Order: sequence, then C-alpha cells, then structure tokens
Amino acid sequence: MAAGRVPRAGHGWGSWSLVGVAGLFGLFLGLPVVVLVGRAVVDGSLARALGTQVVLSALALSLTTTAVSLVLTVAFGLPLALVLARRTFRGSSWVEAIVDLPIVLPPSVAGLALLLLLGRRGLLGGPLDALGIEIPFTTLAVILAQTFVAAPYFVRSARTGIAGVDRDFEDAARVDGASELQLFRSITVPLAGTALSAGLVMSWARALGEFGATIMFAGNLAGQTQTLPLVVYGEFQGGDLDGSIAAAAILVLAALGVLVAVRVLHWGRVLDLRSLG
Repeated sequence: MAAGRVPRAGHGWGSWSLVGVAGLFGLFLGLPVVVLVGRAVVDGSLARALGTQVVLSALALSLTTTAVSLVLTVAFGLPLALVLARRTFRGSSWVEAIVDLPIVLPPSVAGLALLLLLGRRGLLGGPLDALGIEIPFTTLAVILAQTFVAAPYFVRSARTGIAGVDRDFEDAARVDGASELQLFRSITVPLAGTALSAGLVMSWARALGEFGATIMFAGNLAGQTQTLPLVVYGEFQGGDLDGSIAAAAILVLAALGVLVAVRVLHWGRVLDLRSLG
C-alpha cells in the first residue's frame, strides 16, 4: 500500500462480514413476521377475520384499553420520570429498580402479583369489595394489567430524555420570568420529545401485545376482557390455526401502522432551538 494512503471505509472482508451478519439477523427478526402476514393475506383468512364479530370486538377492546392505559401511563409516569431525572435522594436507585422490575418479570408473574394485591382475597381486595369495587376479571383489570407491564418502558425513556435536556435553556427561561409549568411545557418537553415519543410508542406496543398478565388478572371473557392477543391464543387452542394466524396478523399490522405513522409524521422531532429564542 502506498505511503499515506488510507483504505476507504466500506471495503474489505471485515465490512462485508459485518453486513452479512447484520443481514442474517435482520432476516431472522423480520422473516417470521412477513411469513405470518403473508400467509394470512394469501389464504384470505385476514379478510375473513376482519368480518367476524369476535375479532372486531377484541380489536376494539384492545385499542380502547391501550388508549386508556397510555393516558394513565403519561399522567403518572411523566411526573415519576421527572423526579428520577432531576432529583437525587436516598433510595432513588431502589425506586428505579422497582420501576424497571415489571420489564423483566414474566407476564404471568405480573398478573398473579396484581391478583394477590387487588383480588377479592388480596391485600386491597377486601376493602375494595366492601366499597362495592370489583377489579379482577373486568375491563378495568385489563387496563391495569397493561399499564403495569407497559408503563416502565415510557418511564425509562422519559427519564433518559429529560435528564439529557440542557439545563442552560431552562435557566434562561427562568431568567425571562417563565413559571415552572411554562418551562416544563415549552422547554423540557419539546427538547425531550424524541425520547418521550419513543417511550409512548414502546409502551403502547407493549400494552397492545400483553397476554400473560391479562389472562391471569382479567381472564378471557368475550367482549369484556378478551383482547386480540387472547383471541390469538384462544383460536390456536381451539384448533383454528387460520383464525389464530389472522388475528396475529391484525396485531402485527396495527403495531406496524403506528410505527410507520410515527416515522412519516416525524413525531418527537427535537424542537428547533431557534424557536426558543
């Protein structure tokens, strides 16, 4: 090689090996989903499923409950993320570990834990029952199960995004007389928007696909607690493979539609710093 000549990036066995490994793993992640959706489209089971009351009811329930769980996640998760990102206190590491715990728990364990807490014979079930409030095996149980397993994804992402906001912008806004609420709404949230949006998408997707905690805590009651993942399981257990594939394909397409919309609409773009002036 001539002296001073630098090899061009993107060439050589190392680069092509990297591309090959990446391509193989990409196929491993994407091909099963493509095969599933393709099978549902080709054999017509997807179109038939969209015309059945069971699937439509489950889809409507899934979309409704995940929307409510997302509202709860933001309402309670955003303040928690703000505290974890901006406050240092004794036991903060334990709080972070507790918040992250539902991510690593098996969903069935999460459902059992909720049942032991809020079930009729659970820790809080007795007092709630005395007040006439029954949570297990209701639509509310579906929402709580989804929130329990999905909220940590939003809290983790929001915590990281808020912690990464340059405090100088916030200090400048304080000097200009902005209240803490105005500062949070106009400075912190826009600058952390990418992380917040990513957390929302991940949390919603996790809630949409929730199965284990839901079936343990809410059951599988058609029209009341039977979400689309439970239909997939129920159809498969009942021997209707085509119905199970079609319901699974609808789940995939719903999640894919949201992910594509996020990218096309550029949700969560970092606010142009010139607009802060």
